[in-house]
Amino acid sequence: MAYKTILTILTQAGQTAQLDAAAALARSEDAHLEAFCIGVDHTQTGYYYAGASAYVFQDAIDRALEAAEALQGETRARLEQQGARWSVEGAVAQIGGLAALVAREARFADLVVLGQPHGDKAAASADTVLEAALFDGNAPVLVLPHPAGAAGGGDAAPDWTPRRRVMIAWNQSDEALAAVRRAMPILKAAEQVEVVVVDPSPRSVEGSSPGAALCRMLTRHGVRAEVVVLARTLPAISEVLNQRAADTGADLIVMGAYSHSRLREAIMGGATRHMLERAAVPLFMAR
Repeated sequence: MAYKTILTILTQAGQTAQLDAAAALARSEDAHLEAFCIGVDHTQTGYYYAGASAYVFQDAIDRALEAAEALQGETRARLEQQGARWSVEGAVAQIGGLAALVAREARFADLVVLGQPHGDKAAASADTVLEAALFDGNAPVLVLPHPAGAAGGGDAAPDWTPRRRVMIAWNQSDEALAAVRRAMPILKAAEQVEVVVVDPSPRSVEGSSPGAALCRMLTRHGVRAEVVVLARTLPAISEVLNQRAADTGADLIVMGAYSHSRLREAIMGGATRHMLERAAVPLFMAR
């Protein structure tokens, strides 16, 4: 399946790197890019004195509406220079209703392009937007690292081209397999795909040949794939994966999202959260 509807969600001015990458991907896939601009009201009116909530609420909505309209104008002006097929829509949401709004848009997209949700350069509400697209919208998400020195994902990103070297983080989970299936157009266009298995258990369902069945499936799809089994030589699996990506020059990592519960990931950390925080190359994630 090709990507014919690509969605990017913008919540603040200056997310030009994310927008440029989404437009470049739309051009390379001959797809339609939908840019959804959201003005977010972050106020919590229950904290104000009696009688003030209605005034605060109206003022906050007015400001969010102005922000959404300005963001739409900025986005249209940027996309007019891109040469891709595109459309721009906008909406206003209170922070509590943001996830439902994002999910409504994401569920009809073939791929959602977003910026990295963690760190001081992350856009406001980026974490909420990512989780809503993945879990509530059930869409695959391409997460782009922040350009160096760019707050909120600003400055131009390198043009998107078919990924030459792709790394699959394989842990035999349903989420990882779903990510591989949904990344198939990218995998088929890659020059080399490496299925990386970190510290596999000999008692797993794949036994002594971890990754072999996946590699066979990929090969039958015309993907040039090979399996690499790595020892866990660093404290976190995410560190092993990032080190391998750096050593091999991988320019995309495909992985499943949240094999553990989201609550456990949030409290204790995990490979998904650590990768979202630290990955230096784009991540393709699905579940």
